[in-house]
Amino acid sequence: MKKIVFASSNPGKIEEIRSILGKSYQVLGLKDINFNEEIIENGSTFEENAQIKADRIFEYTGLPCFADDSGLEVNCLNNAPSIYSARFAGEPSDSKKNNVLLLEKMKGEIDRSAQFVCVICLKTKDNTLFFKGIVEGEIAESMSGKEGFGYDPLFIPRSYTQTFADLGKEVKNKISHRKVALNKLQTAIDTIL
Repeated sequence: MKKIVFASSNPGKIEEIRSILGKSYQVLGLKDINFNEEIIENGSTFEENAQIKADRIFEYTGLPCFADDSGLEVNCLNNAPSIYSARFAGEPSDSKKNNVLLLEKMKGEIDRSAQFVCVICLKTKDNTLFFKGIVEGEIAESMSGKEGFGYDPLFIPRSYTQTFADLGKEVKNKISHRKVALNKLQTAIDTIL
């Protein structure tokens, strides 16, 4: 079984990755490698932030590793909040405040189109590779649903009538931006690891 480190301490994300990558890989999270320091994501793109995390963890372990950075881009807001999605309403990160601020900024907007973006950076001894996943949709007029996190109560994926938070984890995990990027990652690691 090949070891690969996922630069995250989010147990939900780690479980999701483990189930997608299957039994061929032992996916280690940051807690599994005793990594407790904060990695400052000061890049100006999803790619830069994902690479900052992947580079740091590769330097720490020497093992193949990957990191993701993701966020919401809203067309009428010039693609904001983008890389600032988690802290859109300021520090500390607060999903409810972020959603309320987004609805405020979009009041009266007719174009409600948006997309979730996920970029994964895979770092190995010989490679630094990027994989991008996008799911398009629109922003609802009000929050709805109990599942998910972040902007899930506001984001309605294309071809659906409900938000990610209404659709639930099972549907979201089949169509999400992270799933699209992970499918590309899996194809690559099956080849190079």
